Amino acid sequence: MSSLQSSALARVKPSATLAVTAMARKLKAEGRDVIGLGAGEPDFDTPENVKQAAIAAIQRGETKYTDVDGTPALKAAVVAKFARENGLTYGVDQIHVAPGGKAVLYNALVATLSPGDEVIVPAPYWVSYPDMVLLAGGEPVTVIGHEADGFKLKPEALEAAITPRTKWLILNSPSNPTGAAYTRAELEALAVVLRGYPQVWVMTDDMYEHLIYGDFQYSTIAQVAPDLYDRTLTINGVSKAYAMTGWRIGYAGGPKPLIDLMRKVAGQTTSNPSSISQAAAVEALNGPQDFIAERGKAFEARRDLVVSMLNQATGIRCPVPEGAFYVYPSIEGLIGKRTEGGAVIDSDDAFAAELLGAEGVAVVQGSAFGLSPYFRISYATSETVLEEACVRIQRFCASLR
Repeated sequence: MSSLQSSALARVKPSATLAVTAMARKLKAEGRDVIGLGAGEPDFDTPENVKQAAIAAIQRGETKYTDVDGTPALKAAVVAKFARENGLTYGVDQIHVAPGGKAVLYNALVATLSPGDEVIVPAPYWVSYPDMVLLAGGEPVTVIGHEADGFKLKPEALEAAITPRTKWLILNSPSNPTGAAYTRAELEALAVVLRGYPQVWVMTDDMYEHLIYGDFQYSTIAQVAPDLYDRTLTINGVSKAYAMTGWRIGYAGGPKPLIDLMRKVAGQTTSNPSSISQAAAVEALNGPQDFIAERGKAFEARRDLVVSMLNQATGIRCPVPEGAFYVYPSIEGLIGKRTEGGAVIDSDDAFAAELLGAEGVAVVQGSAFGLSPYFRISYATSETVLEEACVRIQRFCASLR
């Protein structure tokens, strides 16, 4: 009897971050005292002016189909954003809007990958990158960005990974899961390598662009290396900076031939994003931006709290990230220890499972992101909750023998 599941889907794993979030939600519903630190979702509300723009759109009757990959108004707002914040010039015919950043990534991969095409995915990576490549028929090539290198891809490692079959390099800065962000100099060094391989396109996921801390100066690769503009897809969205995860709006700027292919994919899959969400996104991009810096200060304070408390936990080493709202601590010092019940902490998977069982703290194991033994915490929640979670983690680590 043939399998119901397609061979393409059989290559793919379920999202680990969504699974952890669902498990935490289930345990809470059963009455367990659970702190879920798995979801990459700001706890702040969508700004009021953005919500009012959506309501006004509904009242104007803007509830019909729109152009497949975005309304003219939203594309114009995206063009203005790229020019204003990134020094990138695009025409409206070079903009693609989709139901979330994930859909933008997927449309690009499906539009361009043929069987055997390779995509370089620096690890630690967002859990969906390699699986989307597989689903699109390509082959992910994982290249480790080690903790000693700030979890970032080194030029020599990039060059060693490129083959005649390489189609894309995916860059994510600031990173999910590590919060690592590439400096201008680091991007320039990668660009030097890429210039030698004109067949390699660059997909840069800038979703956490506005969540950077201290005096770090943000750059994106098409801005740093204008000669790569014609083979770079610059991806962003309103989910993180504007606390609009549920509105599902992602966007990208890129060469028109690529954008045309992505529109073709969208036309036969999702069609247009929600008309109401698009109206809200126009206001988000064009309206007041001052709240982003204010919320960024709150995220930075949370980062500092979590890093400090985790570094006080037995066996944990927690680097300080440059951006996003994640930390990626090492549990190297805990491997081989046992819980009070006798379970061996032989992996980050075991650590996450035992921590959830013993203390009710849900984190995501590093194996899901391609580099062990680590785990990811999202600090997109209140300092009160984070402090309690870190106290529980400290207690759990101290109990191991």
